[in-house]
Amino acid sequence: MLISDPTLRDGSHAVRHRLTKEQMHSYMLIAEAAGIPIIEVGHGNGLGASSLQLGESLVPDEEIFKLASETLHHTKVGIHVIPGVATINDLKAALDLGVHVVRVASHCTEADITERHIAYALDRQREAYGVLMMSHMASVELLTQEALKMQSYGAQGVVIMDSAGVYLPNDVTERIEALTAALNIPVGFHAHNNLGLAIANSVAALRAGATILDATIRGFGAGAGNTQLEVLVAVLNKMGYTTHIDLPKLLEGANLAEQSIIGKVPTINSTSVVSGLAGVFSGFAKPVEQLSKKYNVDPHKVFMELGRRKVIAGQEDIIIEVVHEIAESEAERVDKIC
Repeated sequence: MLISDPTLRDGSHAVRHRLTKEQMHSYMLIAEAAGIPIIEVGHGNGLGASSLQLGESLVPDEEIFKLASETLHHTKVGIHVIPGVATINDLKAALDLGVHVVRVASHCTEADITERHIAYALDRQREAYGVLMMSHMASVELLTQEALKMQSYGAQGVVIMDSAGVYLPNDVTERIEALTAALNIPVGFHAHNNLGLAIANSVAALRAGATILDATIRGFGAGAGNTQLEVLVAVLNKMGYTTHIDLPKLLEGANLAEQSIIGKVPTINSTSVVSGLAGVFSGFAKPVEQLSKKYNVDPHKVFMELGRRKVIAGQEDIIIEVVHEIAESEAERVDKIC
């Protein structure tokens, strides 16, 4: 069983990508002490994503990778790479700075775009995995076909992401069973907690054959957060699985992390639930809430419309378009009543 910890990557969404070097260093020490195998670092949307559209990181990628390489001696440094957001030159720079694990991600129906980046990471003798984001937007059959493409490109494993926190355990079981039956490489699962099922869904993935699970400290992540790392490790220990993670040190570290980097522990609020039901990327939670408040519209209506349009990460500019349309519609309705 391999645990990958994206606290310093997915968690970045929760604070609009404003983690400081001091906060990152503090958590790296916690992860190293607890024996976390892999820790992902960088902007929430991955390598090269710092921008006005996706949010600007407080600390540049290069400084983050250098800090991680200097701090982590046993825990491997991982990155999330979306081709088109991250170039090969971006990837080269990251590997030159000591990144060990490359997870090349695409929308669940667009695995074709990952071939070049996977090949480059393998040529540089790094670990390379494929990641299928927003996996609920593809049928089981199509998801399997896309995963097989990643395997053919040389990926050493394929991880599916429940990016919107929409799955029930049976949904996870069906997909993981199909993937493990079709692939000759490890299969992984990345959960979000919009419907309160991140731990249950991770366990369902494990029982269906997954051998890679993602989790963050205190569930630190976009929207309602991710699978809560310390809870997952405790559950896996109780189930008899070996993670090689020191649970007492992890629990102690979780308390420190809450004080030093998290501030507000992710919770499941009404907006999170609607986001999960609508199948909308969890990272949209903060911009939807802020823009809805600014223009005095119902954020739930915004999420449902974004879900109807099948909007995905990278299309953040559509949020303001939807908010404006709803605001104008509401104003017209009021005018007619008056």
